[in-house]
Amino acid sequence: MEQVWCKVDEYITDKLIPTDDVLEQALSKNKQAGLPEIDVSPAQGKMLYLLAKTKGARRILEIGTLGGYSTIWLARALEEDGELITLEAVSQHVEIAQQNINRAGLAERVTILQGKALDTLPQLKERDTLPFDLIFIDADKPNNPNYLKWALDFSKKGTVIIADNVVRNGSVIHAADQDERVKGTREFFDLLKQEPRIEATAIQTVGEKGYDGFVYGIVK
Repeated sequence: MEQVWCKVDEYITDKLIPTDDVLEQALSKNKQAGLPEIDVSPAQGKMLYLLAKTKGARRILEIGTLGGYSTIWLARALEEDGELITLEAVSQHVEIAQQNINRAGLAERVTILQGKALDTLPQLKERDTLPFDLIFIDADKPNNPNYLKWALDFSKKGTVIIADNVVRNGSVIHAADQDERVKGTREFFDLLKQEPRIEATAIQTVGEKGYDGFVYGIVK
């Protein structure tokens, strides 16, 4: 089935996502630099773009930059006066992401904050940062519950919160699986269940990235 999923992703990309040298170069540069090949797929990237466009987002927070592939998709969806702040812990990733963002002509819209997100998020709070319209969580999975708490702090009524990789090939339902990433994901779901400030759902996905899923929520 995985071969079918990949072929369907290729079909979708061919039909609906035009060839884009900037995005393809970003993936190529990431691979050349030895970054983990865990970027969202082109179809997922365009979904993020369309969700941000639908929202009319002027302020976006991304937790987890990697090489900036998803950052470029999201930043392209911003309104003309928009701003995206993205957080990345690994200095090499920051360097590659900045190059990709510069090449995309988005340097004036995107700010990368280097450091562990649980360190940089309080710094944002100290700046009296305005609420964000959309927040994308795609960093180290054990800290997803903490990232959700911070995302809610940076939200307002109507803020969209999206979290990637929440199904993990179905491992999320297996209590015996004690992988820290899986445990963090289950705690994330538990927090969503009891959190009155947000309405959320989760969608399972298949494709070139395997079997996974994302959470989509709106702050009340």
